Amino acid sequence: MQFQDTKTYTNLARSFAGESQAGMRYQLIAKLATAEGYAVLADTIRSIAKNETYHAKTFFDTIIQKAGSSENIDLNAGYPFHFGTLEENLNFAAQDEKAEFDEVYPEFAKIAEEEGYPDVAALFNRVAGVEKEHNIVFNYLYEAFRDGTLYKRDKPTLWVCSECGYRATTKEAWHICPLCKASQGFVEIRLPFDNK
Repeated sequence: MQFQDTKTYTNLARSFAGESQAGMRYQLIAKLATAEGYAVLADTIRSIAKNETYHAKTFFDTIIQKAGSSENIDLNAGYPFHFGTLEENLNFAAQDEKAEFDEVYPEFAKIAEEEGYPDVAALFNRVAGVEKEHNIVFNYLYEAFRDGTLYKRDKPTLWVCSECGYRATTKEAWHICPLCKASQGFVEIRLPFDNK
């Protein structure tokens, strides 16, 4: 059987399409975050969008490497189309990432393994690992945004202005930086796996 006739080929194309769309969705969420004054949050989301674009490129490159160029790859697949408030979008993103690492990519890896493509199975598993990290980040951001704790902690925390580098250890980040007057949206966000 030629590679173009496998489910793995179709799954790579579906993954390319899905990751491309995720990257674009996250760019739209980042744009909304910027418009609402959350500059560092927008940067974090843009970073994840960049990851998604590279995942798409990796899937694309794998298709080209194994099958060469194709006039068209027909796909029958569904992709999420939802957009709401910033809080809702963070939740949507967390759920989308969970579906990818928990269901989609493990299934695609299993199929690739069964069809004799352990290298592609490993690729799907590696991407699933990154998507799990993305899920952790989006869940954290969603919950902090929802609960009003994005810039508040129970214990004194080191807060850093991303514009001028001003630092202060307090339970809550300043609303306006006392040094450069940047808004709170420029305070660096501590993610769950940051060791700062």
